[in-house]
Amino acid sequence: MANPQDNVKRGIDNVADKAKNATDKVAGAANQGSHGLMDTVKDNAQAVVDKAGEWAGQAKDRLGDWAGDAKDVAKHAGEKAQEWAGDAYDYAGDKMGDFGREVTSLVRRHPVPALLVGFGLGLLIGRTARMI
Repeated sequence: MANPQDNVKRGIDNVADKAKNATDKVAGAANQGSHGLMDTVKDNAQAVVDKAGEWAGQAKDRLGDWAGDAKDVAKHAGEKAQEWAGDAYDYAGDKMGDFGREVTSLVRRHPVPALLVGFGLGLLIGRTARMI
């Protein structure tokens, strides 16, 4: 795929060449007299307009292609981010489930110390809440 800047530069160079050729033809016609001068100018102007229209159409098509490519890339990136977020959610859920099972097992093995820890934490939270 050619660089868009190179394509634009080539297009400008081509238009400049066409304009120079048209100017040369007009100058040649002026040297030969005014006979056919208007026809020559009209033909050259029409050729330049036709070429510019052709380039505009090509540019439109190319921009459409680039927009489609950008859309595909953005869609792929979104799908990948969604996949990563889902994996992170699943991983965190698994770890929290494991943590919950470990705490439950610890409380079942040592019920009295767990009850005392819970009571102490409750007192700390209560005093902190009363200060606020």
